[in-house]
Amino acid sequence: MGKVARVSGPVVIAEDLEGVRMYDVVRVGELGLVGEVIRIAGKNVTIQVYEDTSGIRPGEAVENVGKPLSVELGPGLLKSIYDGIQRPLDIIREKSGDFIRRGFSATPLNESAKWEFKTVAAKGDQVSEGQIIGEVQETSLITHKVMVPYGVSGKIESIKNGEFTVNDVVAVIKTASGTADVKLKQEWPVRVARRVMGKLPPTIPLITGQRVIDTFFPVAKGGTVAVPGPFGSGKTVVQHQLSKWADSDIVVYVGCGERGNEMTEILTTFPELLDPKSGKPLMERTVLIANTSNMPVAAREASIYTGITIAEYYRDMGYDVALMADSTSRWAEALREISGRLEEMPGEEGYPAYLGRRVSEFYERSGNAKVVSNEERYGSVTIVGAVSPPGGDVSEPVSQNTLRVTRVFWALDSSLASRRHFPSINWLNSYSLYQGELEKWFEDNVSKGWGAAYSEAMAILQKEAELQEVVQLVGYDALPEKEKAVLDIARMIREDFLQQSAFDEVDSYCSPAKQFGMLNAIMEMGRLQNDALERGATMEQLSSLPVREKISRMKETKEEDVEKFFSGLLEEIREQLKTAGAEMVGA
Repeated sequence: MGKVARVSGPVVIAEDLEGVRMYDVVRVGELGLVGEVIRIAGKNVTIQVYEDTSGIRPGEAVENVGKPLSVELGPGLLKSIYDGIQRPLDIIREKSGDFIRRGFSATPLNESAKWEFKTVAAKGDQVSEGQIIGEVQETSLITHKVMVPYGVSGKIESIKNGEFTVNDVVAVIKTASGTADVKLKQEWPVRVARRVMGKLPPTIPLITGQRVIDTFFPVAKGGTVAVPGPFGSGKTVVQHQLSKWADSDIVVYVGCGERGNEMTEILTTFPELLDPKSGKPLMERTVLIANTSNMPVAAREASIYTGITIAEYYRDMGYDVALMADSTSRWAEALREISGRLEEMPGEEGYPAYLGRRVSEFYERSGNAKVVSNEERYGSVTIVGAVSPPGGDVSEPVSQNTLRVTRVFWALDSSLASRRHFPSINWLNSYSLYQGELEKWFEDNVSKGWGAAYSEAMAILQKEAELQEVVQLVGYDALPEKEKAVLDIARMIREDFLQQSAFDEVDSYCSPAKQFGMLNAIMEMGRLQNDALERGATMEQLSSLPVREKISRMKETKEEDVEKFFSGLLEEIREQLKTAGAEMVGA
């Protein structure tokens, strides 16, 4: 038992704390505040405290719990709302009111709830770490797989079906060194990545239903995305859309240091949202971690580790998990504050010198992997990290260190947002390094023309950016007809394809087949317009074609009508431009 020697905000110096190790959890003061050891210097131990340290004074007791900051993993995680150190906020509210009482703790998993455990292994079976020995129906959407804990292998001595709490022993495994009990829950230290057998190349896209993402800047399952953008540019809306529509099995949403009103909106709307694929509540496959900007700063630093550990646990069951971290800038600010109180030498803009390493360690825990098991089982963790650079300046350290390790960059543009163009992803500044690797999947599963349509569309948008500078100098009317046609098709791509409404029942989600149909129709319009111009038609004449209205309304096409609608639309485009070109030349 040690004692408090000094207090500086969330940083406490304790002395005479024996047997302590780095990252051990400790209880500080009479209130028993939760803290974590982050430095050991002789008899002095530095602790970052995850709660408000107001009123703590030198001489108060410090008790070592003897284990690192860990999360409980088991049935009941889904539908839960936690803070940064996995305290269940809904349970705490019931017991202590709207504000968390300092030192108050509640078990992360409901220890009194009983779960129906069904075995998939039998007594006498030889099992190894990571192997599934039973299942629990956690929600109507997700079956929870009970796995042999890491480091345990041997013969099943006993296993039983029935209803159990998370603390009950459901199986006993005889190992080389004795016996090991298997419960419905496990514990895992948050700063340690869960092991995998190996990571696989990114060949399958995470389909999001957002046209600008899937077609232009796709992300692979197990990939990493940086979403930087200034205030009001739509970072949170993009992550909401991905949470709702992406074809992941599980969503872990980490609100790290965000404004309280934003997190309140998430906490109130998510339970009401329906999963579009099943019609069931979206929360049945979601874990929320809320750590608002007015909560203790140290807990913010822990929150993304809590989130990624939960995501890895479900990956190990063979699920595809999407982790939304909103925002890693607030997490980095927490690192900076703690580093400053530790009197460490500051790096660029006051951030600690190890900022880049911490960012890399977090994103490296993503991946599409073969999990640790003697069974063929694969799962993925995709990380979508929002970054909030001050003033939208992506040259600042957090953005730069994030871009160094992520392979997709969705650059949110405040000028697009102010023009009500959503998602406000700037198509000239964004990129995806998965584009080439995923093209084969789209060509095999959607259409052989996918890659060509994408390349042609991007070339038109880049040409438009060049022509806009010319237009500002000489005016639109001075442009040749062919260049007017480029601006016309580029406008169609922007307004009729890239712009997408999150609040429209039909347009909120767009399947890859519909995405290709829309883009292919615009590209065909562009090719045939050029043919008509060569025959002597003008853009002024072509701009009055009736088929243009149909193109502008193709967003409204329902998924079940896609094939019929777009085959008819292509026929109309070809027919009208073919005849229109001839009539106009004759006239």
